[in-house]
Amino acid sequence: MVNHYSPEHLLKIAQKFTSQSIREVRALGNGNINDTFLVALETSQFVLQRMNTQVFRQPEWVMQNMCVCTQHICDRLPTLNLDRRWETPQVIFTNEKQDHYLEEDSFWRAISFIENSRSYDTIQNLSQAEEIGYALGLFHCLVSDLPPEKLLDTLEGFHITPLYLQQYDRALSNSTVSRTPEVNYCLKFVSDRQAWAQVLENAKHSGKLKLRLMHGDPKINNIMFDTQTNQAVSVIDLDTVKPGLIHYDIGDCLRSGCNAIGEETQAWETVRFEPDLCEGILRGYVRIAKTFLTEQDYAYLFDAIRLITFELGLRFFTDYLMGNRYFKVNYPDHNLVRALVQFKLAESIESQEPAICAIVEDLR
Repeated sequence: MVNHYSPEHLLKIAQKFTSQSIREVRALGNGNINDTFLVALETSQFVLQRMNTQVFRQPEWVMQNMCVCTQHICDRLPTLNLDRRWETPQVIFTNEKQDHYLEEDSFWRAISFIENSRSYDTIQNLSQAEEIGYALGLFHCLVSDLPPEKLLDTLEGFHITPLYLQQYDRALSNSTVSRTPEVNYCLKFVSDRQAWAQVLENAKHSGKLKLRLMHGDPKINNIMFDTQTNQAVSVIDLDTVKPGLIHYDIGDCLRSGCNAIGEETQAWETVRFEPDLCEGILRGYVRIAKTFLTEQDYAYLFDAIRLITFELGLRFFTDYLMGNRYFKVNYPDHNLVRALVQFKLAESIESQEPAICAIVEDLR
């Protein structure tokens, strides 16, 4: 849930980022981390956010990364001769030319709004699946020549599954939650996969997979579609862009996209990974990303899809064991249900390994 701010307070903050008169400030989206609002001016709009500094301990680094990344993308875009409009969220500076406004313990920032666009929580059809894959591939292409060392590591340990397992072990040893059938299912699920969970980190350390820039959170509702053409026109939410493995992005995109009933469903036992949507996303991705993918990149795609799904379930379950400190929740067992959804999805991925690997092989 978004924290409660008075309309007067929000208006005062929003005015720090514009000299125009403001018509309205209202809540926007359903993100799990930051508090997000849409600011309507007379002829345009922008996004206002209060960043969660419990998650982003150094929000100034996040803003520095965003400025470097978006400037690079803007410089690179004209060289690609795209057949569509493509927009990158831009940092909006305060009236004092700062990339954020600090109000006591609140860190506020503003970002441009992608007009005439919308996002989806679940994929509507195969054409949209291919567009989602293309959007992620285009984002990776646009930053593929930006050296990873130019960006700061804003979330140390983010998408390092072995570190999440260490957090889980600590949370479990201190937890007093009741051992319900659902909790026991999660406990066994994690226990059965602990040894395998280092697969991508081992590949990175051995040099099989190389460090690049990753988006960090390319779930499908962070991809914007033109309301007229239905083409993907932007990848938003650049807070987690940092050095990492693009496999975490590919896996996360497929994890969120190939679950047709969505990750917030309570019907976790019916969750299934849809291979036709997987094929569509990967086809769109490879269409543009084939210029920089290596043979080893293809070899680890199945592991990426399976691992990121397991990892997110592990993070939800750990947060549940710790008393829901990280992800926003709407009811006490919300993170437990979220974990069950991801673990059931991972089970479905595991059961379809031959089919998924065949899709990857066909696209090489």
